[in-house]
Amino acid sequence: MQRGVKMVRNDINNHMSIFVFIFVLFIMGMVFGAIIVNSMNFVQKEDLFFYLNQFFEQMVNMESTDKTTLLKDSILYHVKYMLLLFFLGISIVGMPIITVLLFIKGLVVGFSVGFLVNQMGWYGLLLSSASIAPQNLLIIPVYLLAGALALLFSLNLCKQLFIKRVHQPILQAFARYSLLFGALLLLLIGAAVVEVFIAHPLLEVAVKWVYK
Repeated sequence: MQRGVKMVRNDINNHMSIFVFIFVLFIMGMVFGAIIVNSMNFVQKEDLFFYLNQFFEQMVNMESTDKTTLLKDSILYHVKYMLLLFFLGISIVGMPIITVLLFIKGLVVGFSVGFLVNQMGWYGLLLSSASIAPQNLLIIPVYLLAGALALLFSLNLCKQLFIKRVHQPILQAFARYSLLFGALLLLLIGAAVVEVFIAHPLLEVAVKWVYK
């Protein structure tokens, strides 16, 4: 166990540039999402805000949603997304798609928070804090780490295929890659629990307070 942790730590130290690149890419996505909000015209903002208001008003009037269904949907979403990153990592040609997916992740977060704050001010900040922040404090680092691991594994495969003097035990690397993804998926299941049993009730309370 300690040996495995040490190997992971060494990998992170040796490939810090990849992790920094992934982090900067995600931040750029968030910034771009906020820029999109500011570039929208008045009619576009009003149309989108109308549908958002409809959703919030339905949430106020509807009964509590089945937590089991929400949890299953959340876990299924994370499993699909992680499997996508996993298989892109072993496909070699998936490296550009990995970067695009992580950029889009940042864009969605930046746009969501930016739009709510832009349209509702402090109330929007309250709603975004209740609905986005709790689970994403865990989800975002996990996805960034998963994306970095997928990129690293793809790069190692490229070295194996195209640089003849590089010979590493690929099965051992694949086993470690799979175990790390499995551990990250367990963390995401924990994040899904936080989303359903903490973030969603907080959002319901915040929405009812704002729309009372």
